[in-house]
Amino acid sequence: MTPEEVMTRYEQYINPAATKLFRFMGLASVEGRGEGWTVTDTEGQSFIDCLGGYGMFALGHRHPKVVEAVERQLHAMPMSGKVLFNEPMALLAEKLAAITPGDLQYSFFCNSGTEAVEGCLKMARLATGRQEIIATDNAFHGKTFGSLTATGRDLYRTPFQPLVPGFRHVPFSDLAALEAAVTDQTAAVIVEPIQGEGGIIVPPDGYLKQVEELCHAKGALLIADEVQTGMGRTGRWFGCDHDGARPDLMAVSKALGGGVMPIGAFVGTAQAWAGFVEAPFIHTSTFGGGEMACAAGVATLQVIEEEGLLDKAARDGAYFKAGLEKIAAEFPRVIRTVRGRGMMMGLELTKEGAGGMLMALMIAQHVLVAYTLNNPKVIRIEPPLILPVAVIDQVLALLHDAVRQVDEVIDDL
Repeated sequence: MTPEEVMTRYEQYINPAATKLFRFMGLASVEGRGEGWTVTDTEGQSFIDCLGGYGMFALGHRHPKVVEAVERQLHAMPMSGKVLFNEPMALLAEKLAAITPGDLQYSFFCNSGTEAVEGCLKMARLATGRQEIIATDNAFHGKTFGSLTATGRDLYRTPFQPLVPGFRHVPFSDLAALEAAVTDQTAAVIVEPIQGEGGIIVPPDGYLKQVEELCHAKGALLIADEVQTGMGRTGRWFGCDHDGARPDLMAVSKALGGGVMPIGAFVGTAQAWAGFVEAPFIHTSTFGGGEMACAAGVATLQVIEEEGLLDKAARDGAYFKAGLEKIAAEFPRVIRTVRGRGMMMGLELTKEGAGGMLMALMIAQHVLVAYTLNNPKVIRIEPPLILPVAVIDQVLALLHDAVRQVDEVIDDL
C-alpha cells in the first residue's frame, strides 16, 4: 500500500483525530524497516530515532542477538502452555533478582508497563492488608484503571471517574507533604525515579532513599515504577540505583524486551510476595511470561552487560546533555531548561506552541522526537543507548538549526 492508503485506513478504522494530528505534525510516513538507531519508511527515507519508542528501543531496532534468541525460541516453544515449567522465564527471573536493588527476589511476568504497575498495586494491598496508595502529582503510571488512578493528570483521569478508591496524590519531591499523607492505612507509595511523561523531572539527590525510609518507618511499601527508567536508560540498571534506594516492589517493561518483544514484570521482596505465595493463582496472565518474550528479556540483559551499555549511557548521555545545554544557553527565548540523566533527557520550552513546531522541524530533518504526555512544552530525547557520538553530534547540529528557526518566530507562537 502507499502511505496515503495506509493513512486512509487509519482514519476509517483506527482513529481519525489521531491520524489528522499525525499529518499536521508532518508524520506522513509508514514504518518500513528499523535497524540500529535508524527507521526507514516504505518510501526509502531514513530517520534517526531519538525517541526510541518512548524508551523501548534501548538496544536500537532489531538487535541481532535479541532477534536470534527470539527466532530460536520461535522454532522450539513460542508460547507457554502454563502447565509445564518454562525455562526462559526461570532464567529471566533469576537474572532480574541478580540486577535489581536490595532484596527484590520474585518476578511475575506480564505484557506491558501498565500491567506491571497493576500487579505492584495489588501485591502491596495483599501484603499489607491496607488499602491506601499514595502517588505523586504529574506522575504517569499507565492508563488501565489502577495505574490510571495513580497517574497524576486529570486530562486522562476525569473521563473515567469514578476510579479506584483509596488513592491520594502529593507533590513530587516534597518529602514533608508525603510524610503528612502516609498513615497507618497506607499500603504503598508509588513513585517514578524520574517523572518521564511529567516532563523528565529529576528529583533532588537522596529523595528516593528518604521515601524508602519514610515508607518503612510507617509500615508501608515502596513501589518503584521503573518502566521508563529501567534497563540502563539513566546510566544505571535502574533509576533508583542512583540514590541507593531499595524498593519493596518494582515495575519494569519497555526496554526489557529489547525492542523485539512486548514484556513487562513486577518484582518483589519475600515480604511483598508473601500473600502471593499463599495464593499463587490469585493473579495470573495467559500471555505473560511467554517463552519468546522471556528469551528476548534474557538476551537483552546479556547485551547490556556485554556491550557495556550502562557506562555508555552515562558517558554519552552526559555528552549529549552538555550539547543541549549549550544550545539552550544560546536560545533562552526558546528553551527554558534542559533536564535528564543518562540517555533520558528533556528540553523544556518557553511556550507550548514551540513544542509542536520544534517537533515538526526535527521530523522534517529526519530526526524522530516527541513531547511528553503530561507536558507538551517538554521535548523528550530518549535515543537507543547504542547511539554513536558522531550521530549525537549530527542530531545536535540539526537541533541547533531547528531551534534557531523557532527563535525567529517565537513572538508569534
